[in-house]
Amino acid sequence: MKNVIRIFQIAFTYIGTVVGAGFATGQEIIQFFTQYGKWGSLTIMLATVLFIWLGTKMMLMSRRISARSYEDLNKHLFGPKAGSVISIIMLIVLVGVNSVMLAGAGSVFMEHLNMHYQTGLILTVIGTYFLLKRGIHAILQINSIVVPMMLTLSVLIVLNTIKLPTADRFLSLSTDEPLVAAWLSPIIYTAFNLVMAQAVFVPLGSKTESASAVKWGGIIGGIGVGLMLLSAHISISAHMPGIRQYEIPMGSIANQLGPIVQMIYVLLIFMEIFSTFVADIYGITLQLQQHIPLSPRVISACVMFICFLLSQIGFSSLLSVLYPLFGFLAIFWALKLMLKSK
Repeated sequence: MKNVIRIFQIAFTYIGTVVGAGFATGQEIIQFFTQYGKWGSLTIMLATVLFIWLGTKMMLMSRRISARSYEDLNKHLFGPKAGSVISIIMLIVLVGVNSVMLAGAGSVFMEHLNMHYQTGLILTVIGTYFLLKRGIHAILQINSIVVPMMLTLSVLIVLNTIKLPTADRFLSLSTDEPLVAAWLSPIIYTAFNLVMAQAVFVPLGSKTESASAVKWGGIIGGIGVGLMLLSAHISISAHMPGIRQYEIPMGSIANQLGPIVQMIYVLLIFMEIFSTFVADIYGITLQLQQHIPLSPRVISACVMFICFLLSQIGFSSLLSVLYPLFGFLAIFWALKLMLKSK
């Protein structure tokens, strides 16, 4: 029974790590899948297979080499020098992404809860600091709450969608995008998300005693990500092309289900930001611990302070330069993980 609970904790953490705030808004779904029309469903199947295979392999490999952080895994894949360089690039991108996420938490408080922008930032940072005292267990527990809520909302949205006359549009939606781009998109999406998820997946795999729990957690988690991708794609396709005018497409769909569901959706957006922020700060702290002789609490506090400062001045312009570079790196990293046998 204990092993079954751990399997689902790993699966929920897998889903919660990959299905971040960008996914929850619906923008990622349109960009990587729905804009390719009827091909979107097939490419989601490819992404699901890659998530099951590579996500599980990453966690099992981390467990086998007893990786302390994602830097150890990168050194195992690329060698000491290249692995260190890749980990530094990843550290910069992770800090940048989490600064933007922290700013997103402030925006949720300001735009939807009528509270001050800084209140959202400060509560997120304080909550993260206290949760991090529990280490990997805090990440498992928070995702065990957030992910079932996300799955429930996905079911409600799909049930509402199938009542619409346009419910089957995901099977016939046309596209002007090239076929090559449609099939490259799930590979880029999977590679990018798995590289970003290293900060969580590596300690998740290495700190779990049971190899079977890691294996089945990864398999169920990968399937869960695929099902959530498909449900969002079906719902968004039914509202294409008009839905593209909204900054938060899934929010527009959730609004149709009434004010209670809308408020649950807003809460989920914040919880997704919060859970991902907690997990990433934990992963960054583990990496920096290997180089800085300070306690984990001090390192976490310093990293969050940097994220807090960057969320004030903006980091989006730098990320727009780093993201394409990181995208190419992610594909190279994913290929290396595919080919690595031990």
